[in-house]
Amino acid sequence: MMLKVISSGFLWGVGDIAAQYITHTTTRKRLQLSVRAEDFKVNWKRVAITSTFGFAFVGPVGHFLVCFTFPVSFPSGTTCGNGWPYLLGPLDLLVFFTYMGFSTGKNADQVKEDLKRDFVPALMLEGGVWPIVQVANFRYVPVRYQLLYVNIFCLLDSAFLSWVEQQKDAAWKQWLTSFTSFKDR
Repeated sequence: MMLKVISSGFLWGVGDIAAQYITHTTTRKRLQLSVRAEDFKVNWKRVAITSTFGFAFVGPVGHFLVCFTFPVSFPSGTTCGNGWPYLLGPLDLLVFFTYMGFSTGKNADQVKEDLKRDFVPALMLEGGVWPIVQVANFRYVPVRYQLLYVNIFCLLDSAFLSWVEQQKDAAWKQWLTSFTSFKDR
């Protein structure tokens, strides 16, 4: 389990650095700033916060998700599993956006507004990717390596979620959430 926790924390931190870099370069290009005017600097506090999410939530929950979903025998002799299925995606998004909001000093109302803005677009986009990743995972990857496989995709996912959070009220988010809102119609 410790390897899963450490790899989760590491990969989520690297994913956040990637998201910061992507946001920086796209903003620089959009605003047509020179490289010298705006050099990229990693926000290490944000990386630490995101890594902590990987260490404290994704790693342990991912470990127990595998154990509760499938009977597993590890090389250490430990076994777990009872066949209980569990769906992590929406819970992961809810915990991630809530945790990121509170850890950056936002109050409950601000976190609630951020959830309204970020949750549905992230769920819609991830909903098209993660089922494919998981079908390949459960079909082709040995059980003892399934969390490691997922963590590699979590690297991309953490970059994506960090990027989604940095986008604030981007037009694409408003467009995606317009499909789920029928109040104005």
